[in-house]
Order: sequence, then C-alpha cells, then structure tokens
Amino acid sequence: MPLIAIIPGDGIGPEVVLHARRALEHYRDERKLLLELWELDLGADRFLRDGTTFPRDVADRIANEASAVLLGALGDPRVPGLEYARDILFGLRFGLDLYANMRPVKALADRLVPLKDRAAKDIDFVVFRENTEGIYVNIGGQFKRGTPDEIAINEDVNTRKGVERLIRAGFDYAKKHGKKTVHMADKSNAMKHAHELWHRCFFEVAKEYPGIDAKHVYVDALCLYLVQDPRPFEVIVTNNLFGDIVTDLGAGLQGGLGMAASANVHYADSKRVALFEPVHGSAPPLVGKDLANPIASFLTVGMMLAHLGWPEEEARIESICARSIETGNCTPDVGGKLGTKAVGEWILNELRKE
Repeated sequence: MPLIAIIPGDGIGPEVVLHARRALEHYRDERKLLLELWELDLGADRFLRDGTTFPRDVADRIANEASAVLLGALGDPRVPGLEYARDILFGLRFGLDLYANMRPVKALADRLVPLKDRAAKDIDFVVFRENTEGIYVNIGGQFKRGTPDEIAINEDVNTRKGVERLIRAGFDYAKKHGKKTVHMADKSNAMKHAHELWHRCFFEVAKEYPGIDAKHVYVDALCLYLVQDPRPFEVIVTNNLFGDIVTDLGAGLQGGLGMAASANVHYADSKRVALFEPVHGSAPPLVGKDLANPIASFLTVGMMLAHLGWPEEEARIESICARSIETGNCTPDVGGKLGTKAVGEWILNELRKE
C-alpha cells in the first residue's frame, strides 16, 4: 500500500494542502485506492516551537517506506535564514537523489494565456530541471564580509553523471509521450567549462534517440522565444538555476503560479519515493485571506497519482480543474470570484460526481 507523507508547510501551504489531502482521502475512501496518508508536523511553526527541522528518523522512514511526499510550501518571514526550509527541501531533493524536477507548463483556458494571438493549445510543454547540482549545492563562501573589499563566491557544480541522467530523462520522456523535439538551454557561450559539458553531453545522448530533434538554445534567447511563440517547445532540459527561472516564466504563460504543479523524481527508478509540490511558494501576503489558488495542489495530486500507477486520475483532475476555470468557479487571480475554500469544495464535488 503506497504511503504518502504530507507536509503542509508554511504560509498558504496548509490552506491548499487541506484540499489536496481531501482529494487523496476521496480516492482512498470512496474510490478504494490503496493509499495510506501520514501527515507530518514540519515547518516554521515546529522550528520556532522546538528547533526541529528534518529529523533523521522521519527522513529514514520517508526513504524506506514512503512512495510519495506531498509538500505544500516552505518559507516564513519569522525565520529569515530559512534554515529549517533548506533542511527539509534539500533533505528531500538531495537526500533522496531526486535529480529530475518535472514542471509541466500547460494552459487550461484561452483567457489565462497572456500572449497576443495565442491560445491554450499553444502552451503545452514540460521543463526538466536538474535538481541536485548546479549553483544550489551551496559551495562557496564570503571573505572580508562587510568591508569594501568583500568577496562572495558560489560554485556551480556540474558532473557528467548528473548532466547526462537529466538529459536522458528528457529524451526518454519525449520518446514515451510522442514528442518530436527536445531543447537544451544553457549559457555555454559565457560559462565555457560547465556548460560546454551540457552542450557536448546533450548531443551525445541525442544520438541514441534518432527520431527526436535535438535543439540547443541559449537560456536568454529561450526566455525571449517563449514569450514570442511557445508553440515549438515540447520538452526543455536545463540546469538547476536556469530551470528555476524558466519554469516561473512558464507559470506566467499558463495563468500564474497558482496553476503550476511539479514532481521531483529519480526518473530512472519509478519505484523510488518522489516529491510532489505546487510551486507557488508560501505567499505570506495571502495567508488567512482565503485568496490562495488551490488548483496547483489538485494538479499536483494528479501528477502523484499518475506516478503511483493511476494516470487516468491525472487526466480526470486536470479536466475538472479546466472546468473550474471555464465556469468561473476559481479564485480572483485566474478570473473568478470564489475563495480558496469554495474552489476546493467545488473541485471536490465535481470529483465525487465522476
């Protein structure tokens, strides 16, 4: 029986995860999917209460027993250093070697697309972001801090293993889903050593997928092309930092961060525990105002269920979320007038009908 660890987290995280959990309870209790839910008390409140970040016994149980983790959001202005958040998030991503961050960018309604002469059908691609290397490994330091001569250094780490397996995941996904093109975004014209590895490795791996067109694009040009015409893009592979930036731009194309779901997986081993999270962050200004968009959390549940072996449920949830936009049963950020609770209830009621 799949064990799903649930970390509601901070800010609007608990508000949206409440509805995601209710969706999982529906699948467990009414559709009789074999699911076990395990809610964890981790986040800023716990850290401020007793200093706990990511206990070893919890990490071990997740690694050894869980099939998936649902994470709401992390980040709280009461903890400006975010020590606990790094421990939890990087403890999951790095600790579980979840090297592929998969971010689908798909618009569910024409009116959500901010581009002139473009419609929802034109926004449909997925970004594979390398998740365990790059600039986020936090190797570096500061010298002469606080003086006019201060030096700050962060190292960008790229290994052949890490780069190749992420690129291979992108090509494999394209092959399995009938995609014809994979783009790789780097900055090899400026970062000669690190990104030459990406460039070389990309075209070497591409030879193993003769039916797929491999295209290189500099990341700054990619950002330009995505807002000019996103239609040529189906699968994009890139490094940790650029993936972080490009996927937020992608969220803008699909209606905002409240519409953006994600999965963090060890792509080569589908039986490993995977991490699923809506990517809107903790959004402190929205906390307690019943304004947070819960659709990303529902779409994230859909990705989780597909990963666990029920892909038809992802399609079902996506269809219901699209209807919520079409009928105006959504939050103000995507053109509706309902609050978080009402949208969550509407989607859950639609789920119960089907």
